[in-house]
Amino acid sequence: MSTQTPKLKIWTAISVVVGCVIGSGVFVKPGRVLVAAGDSNSALLAWTIGGLISLAGGLTLAEIASRIPKTGGIYVYMEELYGKTWGFVCGWVQSLIYGPALMSALSLYFASLLGQFIGLSPETSIRPIALATLLLLAGVSAYSTAYGAIIQNVTTFIKLIPIILIAAAGMAMGDAPIFDVALSGAVAPTAGMGVAILATLWAYDGWVQVANLAGELENPSKNLPKAIVLGLVGVMAAYLLVNMALFHVVPVQEIATLNEKTAAVAATTLFGTIGGSALALGILVSIFGCLNGNILTMTRVPYAMALRGAFPQAKVFALLHPKLKTPVNSILLKTSIAMLMIVLLNPDRITDLAMFIMYLFYASVFFGIVKTRKTYGKPAKGEYKVPLYPVVPAVACAGSLYICFSMASQQPVDALISVLIALSGVPMYALMNRSKVEAPAVVQVP
Repeated sequence: MSTQTPKLKIWTAISVVVGCVIGSGVFVKPGRVLVAAGDSNSALLAWTIGGLISLAGGLTLAEIASRIPKTGGIYVYMEELYGKTWGFVCGWVQSLIYGPALMSALSLYFASLLGQFIGLSPETSIRPIALATLLLLAGVSAYSTAYGAIIQNVTTFIKLIPIILIAAAGMAMGDAPIFDVALSGAVAPTAGMGVAILATLWAYDGWVQVANLAGELENPSKNLPKAIVLGLVGVMAAYLLVNMALFHVVPVQEIATLNEKTAAVAATTLFGTIGGSALALGILVSIFGCLNGNILTMTRVPYAMALRGAFPQAKVFALLHPKLKTPVNSILLKTSIAMLMIVLLNPDRITDLAMFIMYLFYASVFFGIVKTRKTYGKPAKGEYKVPLYPVVPAVACAGSLYICFSMASQQPVDALISVLIALSGVPMYALMNRSKVEAPAVVQVP
């Protein structure tokens, strides 16, 4: 019997790129990006720059992933490139802020749109719905990874429908100006392009996971970069078309105040009450699926770290439920943190906190390609290597650092909070070492 790992076709890889990236951002961030950028042209430019930064980062990470073929993503790359302390700090941030922030923000966005969809008061319904949705999907993930995967497969297909319909109908039927429209009055811009681009990166986030496909692709040296390029270019095109369609249907001054409700309002304007409700439901399914995917993947980070003895109370968090065979303790930890964020914070601030600190780690990993080539040598002929080296890695590093610098300048308190949370991992790691935390027995990863 052959034991060869099944090889994925390039079209499967492209669909994975699109499925990982497209979630709620294109529906909930247009108003946020527009307010920060100040006018429609700058908003579209921010979406383009965010896509190019993501593309450069994806191409760079693909080479690092091919040279360090270990599971664990950014956490493992940080550990291999910069040592166990900084690897732990990265995983610590993913466990305490990044993962829970994504889960809580998506829950709140879903709740906001669902409350509007069924006519509930946002003042009283958003947080209860967000908490209930989070607990539902976390419960499914804890009960059965397979059931979570089924939800993910179905919602990935459905999420493309509202994007296609809004983009096509909006461009064909709208009559509001798209270009050269500036905000004014109470919604005049105050943040700047850096914060606008940072907001778009929330919509592009997810491409990091694509590098894990390298070992399962046919001819990965050629197909992995092709999948990244074609997938992200397709997503960029979709995002730009959706934003242009929204500008064409809903005046930019209204988009700035509607924020995450813009897509639902545009759908109703284009297709009437029934058609608008159907598209709004599709948008809800897209966000629901994105939340489910983040719960499936992000709740496993403490578990993966605990298996290596690199997490507090490692023996507790490395346990699988004896019957369900899922990392219930890890799921409970991150779900509990996400619930606190839902109660205490607003979604835009949550995502800014999460994206700022993670892009510091992204920049570190992108720069790490220099060390990767020194340690492992240049890729041999036939192996994947980042195109236009060192230009593409430089773009990825510079873009990531620019975003961090811009947010630190415009939102210094949030940036400081993010850094302090990250740095809290340093004494925690030292304490763990002094306590001689040992890795638990290896158990099967779900």
